[in-house]
Order: sequence, then C-alpha cells, then structure tokens
Amino acid sequence: MEIKVGRKTTPPTPGYSITMRVEAPAESAMASTIAEAIGEAGGALTALDVAERRADRMVVDATCDARDADHAEQIGKAVAAVPGVTVLEVSDRTFLVHLGGKLEVTPKVQLKHRDDLSRAYTPGVARVCTAIAENPADARRLTIKRNTVAVVTDGSAVLGLGNIGPEAALPVMEGKAALFKQFADIDAWPVCLDTQDTDEIVSVVKALAPVYGGINLEDISAPRCFEIEARLREALDIPVFHDDQHGTAIVVLAALTNALRVVGKRIEDITIVVSGVGAAGHAIIRLLHKQGVGEIIGCDRRGVLDPEQEGMDDFRRWIADNTNRSGRRGTLREALGGADVFIGVSSPNLLTVEDIAAMDAGAIVFALANPDPEVDPTAAGRHTAVVATGRSDYSNQINNVLAFPGFFRGLLDAGVSDITGEMMTAAARAIAAAVTPRQLSADSNRSRVSRK
Repeated sequence: MEIKVGRKTTPPTPGYSITMRVEAPAESAMASTIAEAIGEAGGALTALDVAERRADRMVVDATCDARDADHAEQIGKAVAAVPGVTVLEVSDRTFLVHLGGKLEVTPKVQLKHRDDLSRAYTPGVARVCTAIAENPADARRLTIKRNTVAVVTDGSAVLGLGNIGPEAALPVMEGKAALFKQFADIDAWPVCLDTQDTDEIVSVVKALAPVYGGINLEDISAPRCFEIEARLREALDIPVFHDDQHGTAIVVLAALTNALRVVGKRIEDITIVVSGVGAAGHAIIRLLHKQGVGEIIGCDRRGVLDPEQEGMDDFRRWIADNTNRSGRRGTLREALGGADVFIGVSSPNLLTVEDIAAMDAGAIVFALANPDPEVDPTAAGRHTAVVATGRSDYSNQINNVLAFPGFFRGLLDAGVSDITGEMMTAAARAIAAAVTPRQLSADSNRSRVSRK
C-alpha cells in the first residue's frame, strides 16, 4: 500500500521497519484484525508472529515497513486503537542493527597455547619486526597493510545530512567498512577525525598511513576535499580515493552507459544537465567530459553556472570553462528544456513532474540526492524512459557500493598508488558490461525477474 502526501506518492521502505509487540484478546480473527489496522494506516506488513498464547490473551510481534519515523508512529497508534489491543513495545529495526556497532576485530590465527603465542606475539614477533625494519616493503607481505583500507571522514558532508561531525558520521563509516568486507573481502576501518582543518587532516592521515594499503576519503565537504585528496596523493605511496567524487562518477557513467542502450541514444549526441557542482558533481562532469558527451550543463543553486561569475574556485572555474558550449543561461528548470539526461547530486525536491516533462523524448533521470531525491521518482517515471535514484527501496539504485569495493580490490592486488581517469572509465565499463543484452531493461526489478 502507498501513502499519498499532496502530489507525492511514497511507498513504505525497509529503512523504516518496526516491530511492535502487541497484547490482544486470544480471538481467532485478532491477528488478521491487527494486520488490517497496519494496512489501513499505510504500513507494509512483513511478518506476524504469535510469541505467546494464553487462554484469554496472546502476544503478537508484528513487523512492518513505514514511510518515515512519523509514519511509523502513526502505525503504532492505529494498532493501539484496535479494541482490546495494547502495544507493549515498538522497536525500530534500523536502530537494532546498529546497537553496539556493525564491526568487530577477529584474529586470523588461533591462539590456543604457548606455542601459538610465541609465534604470533613474543618472542617470535620480534624477528618479523626486524625483517620489516630492514626492508619496509615487507610490511605489505607480513602485516594487515596489504588488505586494509582507512575510511576517513571529518563528518562535514554526511549523506544528505550535512555537517554533523565525526561521532554522528561513524555509523555511515562503519557501514562503508562492512561493505568493503562483504563485497571485496577488504578489511576497512572507520577513521573519524575531530577536526575540519585541511592541514590537520592531511597531517593525521599521513601519520596513520603506515598501517593501511589505501585511503578512502568519505563525506568531506567541497572544496576542501579536492585539496585534501590532491595533497595526500602527492605525499603517499598508497592509493587515495575520494569515494564521493570518483566512486559516484564511476557508477553514474556505468548507469548512463546502459540507460543509453535502453533508449537508443549515443553519448556524443546527448545533452546532460547536472544539478550540483560540488565534490560529486565536479567528478561526474569531468569523467563524462572525457567520454565526449555532446553537451554538459552544470547548475548550482542559482542555476546554470555562469563563466562570467566572479570569485569562483578553481573547480567551478574548470566546469564553467569546459562545459555549456551553447552558452545557456537561466534556472535549472529552464536548462532542462529539451535535455536528454538529468543527473542530480544536490538537494531534495528541486523539480516537479512538469519540469521533467519538458525534457526530450526518451529522457533519462538520475535523481541521486539522499535520502530524498530531487524529484519524486514514481511521478517522474510517467514522463521518462529511465528513472534511477540512490535509494535501495526504488528500482535502478545507483550507489557507490557498485564501484568502491571492487575498485580498491584491484588497486590493492596490483599494488598501485596512482588512480587515473582511464582506470575509472574501465571500471564503469566493467560494471555496465555485467548487464547482458538479454538482461537489459529500463527497470532493474524487471531485469532481476528476467534472470530467474
């Protein structure tokens, strides 16, 4: 069931899943009555279990998805309003996943007796330390360095939440580390720094680098992130990768490659409007520029980036000087008229259905603002050929997890430190090629069905 709010239709999502422990009369129809109350409140019931039954009463655990936190509260009130029902407890399943954190350290060697200790620790470990002191390159062979990545943030640009600081950023960095392990068997660890000073961040990461085989910069605001990445790449002999920039650019290019296959357009013939010229937008535009896109128009909060604007930083200046050859001016909405592709890495709810309808036939919309996209994807889908977001609860998710684990796996295995545009293009092409012509579809849900 969907919830309609004004003109926007938003489905329940597993990101707001709750479990309600409910005490109710032990009547044969009571379970279905509770389920009906959840459905009428707009919840998506996923499980209903009788935890305890007595002669006159029973305890039921009802699990459902909601639209957001307020909607979850509304569902709880709807169930509590059922005659004879008492809601004993409501658990937010997302918070339960995060209790105690999402990571742990597990030894790779057994330490059962003295012999094990003498080799893994003292006295045997001293010989290994001496060998590395004599030949520092052996650290990659004899320590965790060869397979370990630091996930570094200062908490200044976290998801769509903004500058929330290092502690609040930690759950995201834990999740990032878990994805490294799950998808590429890389041991990653959050490094959340209590400073937003560029010099300090560079200094701290340089000091930490001996432990790690790579540095993944994450959720650091622009334009500081550009300087931090450049200085660390210059100073370190391990790969430094700002995922918000280059990971996003890789997956967007991969998704665009296949979306163009769906609509039958060539990259050199299309016009792309990019909303957001910060870290992600800048990297996307640069990588797409390398592919020979027909026209790219970058937009910030004021509209189309104006090359005559004073006080631009070097990164915006590059965009202004290397895009918009047709010299368009105006707002984001005006720029969209007749465009083939919209890529949003900016802010929620910037566009209406009417704005999307003004795009060219066979339009492609990547509304990637998180957690809420630039335009309602369900409504936009009525006027486009392909719609994608950054969310896992809609079809066609474009998310950096498609790129960064495997990209780092290759960097670590090859022992290289330089990251080039050619590498990123190759990664995007490999991701796109994972979808065969038979599997290709405008809707990833239909594509998954076709593979069964």
